Amino acid sequence: MSTQSTHPPKPEAPRLPPGIPSCQRRHTLPASEFRCLTPEDAVSAFEIEREAFISVLGVCPLYLDEIRHFLTLCPELSLGWFEEGCLVAFIIGSLWDKERLMQESLTMHKPGGHIAHLHVLAVHCAFRQQGRGPILLWRYLHHLGSQPAVRRAALMCEDVLVPFYERLGFHAVGPCAVTVGSLTFTELHCSLQGHAFLRRNSGC
Repeated sequence: MSTQSTHPPKPEAPRLPPGIPSCQRRHTLPASEFRCLTPEDAVSAFEIEREAFISVLGVCPLYLDEIRHFLTLCPELSLGWFEEGCLVAFIIGSLWDKERLMQESLTMHKPGGHIAHLHVLAVHCAFRQQGRGPILLWRYLHHLGSQPAVRRAALMCEDVLVPFYERLGFHAVGPCAVTVGSLTFTELHCSLQGHAFLRRNSGC
């Protein structure tokens, strides 16, 4: 004999897409969370970055030791997006003390600098094409704006990505002095003083 409960069924908890490992955390963990990364997040970050960049460029902006290096020296210049406790997108930066990026800016953190160099923005393959990159970048710039020492953000990218960053308030300042093998890049800057307008133009 079957019986029917008079209580409505509980809604199912949101599930991560295939390919995202289930993270065994306490049941009070928020479904979606933004926070600075720690060295313990380095492996997860590198796995996302490796999948995103190796197949396209053949190199990674940061390798595992370099990720650990920056997350130890300046974790406050990083930001991760977590779903159910699992990292799905992130940005890692460091401080730089020159007007333009140079080859050594790839591996150095200058505590007295006023420019936040964005080394990498990466999104897990299962979460791409959902607008997460612009949302994360806007939140990151807002996060930087709360740090008085940081006056500007800088990054380098391939020419095809320049329009993406320009829509979020960056402007191209010319060819970047940094090269990686045969790859060349455009350097872009964003003044954090004008960051308030970004929300109206980014769709975030």
